[in-house]
Amino acid sequence: MLPLPTPSHAELRGELRRQMRAQRSSLSPAEQAHAALQVAQCIAHSTLFQRSRHIACYLPQRGELDPTPLMQRAWAMRKTCYLPVLSPLPSGRLWFVPYRQGDPLTPNRFGILEPCLSTAHRAPPWVLDLVLTPLVAFDTQGNRLGMGGGFYDKTFSFLRQNLYWRQHWRKPRLVGLAYDFQCVATLQHFCWDVPLQAIATERRLYLPTRLPAKDAP
Repeated sequence: MLPLPTPSHAELRGELRRQMRAQRSSLSPAEQAHAALQVAQCIAHSTLFQRSRHIACYLPQRGELDPTPLMQRAWAMRKTCYLPVLSPLPSGRLWFVPYRQGDPLTPNRFGILEPCLSTAHRAPPWVLDLVLTPLVAFDTQGNRLGMGGGFYDKTFSFLRQNLYWRQHWRKPRLVGLAYDFQCVATLQHFCWDVPLQAIATERRLYLPTRLPAKDAP
């Protein structure tokens, strides 16, 4: 009898995405809202959030943890919130546009709502202090599994590629938002991955063990 073929890394990651998205979708609106409030409280009390003035957020899709309660806290503290906008060029990178509740939104090519693009107001990623990222799964080393488009990794690639940025520039800090069940034992790390510096769930704030203490939120 021939042995069954071993699943590839791509197949395993695809299956993990399916499982996590299904589990997210099974949460009731009340459970999602409660988790969003718990995460907002967790991050809002961190030094990282308190010191940040320019914060990139996102609009949740397909059961992603909702950062809206945290955005409301940021607006109340006169911080500037931004939403990601897909570059119109095939670069696979994100632009960031200031956003206030009620601003007009338009669907991008994936059907995700984003601010109407104005080149006069878009911000380059290095002016951000804090970037809140959605994710499908994460591990305690700060590895993040997204939807596979690589937009965040490409946009913030300067954080791992440029020696000057790594040694002399601490912005922006990337923090993932997730439900606690999205934590897995380990994720494969690729050379193009930009690791998270913290992950906030409804239960706790994870600080990757490889992150130096001086960089902790």
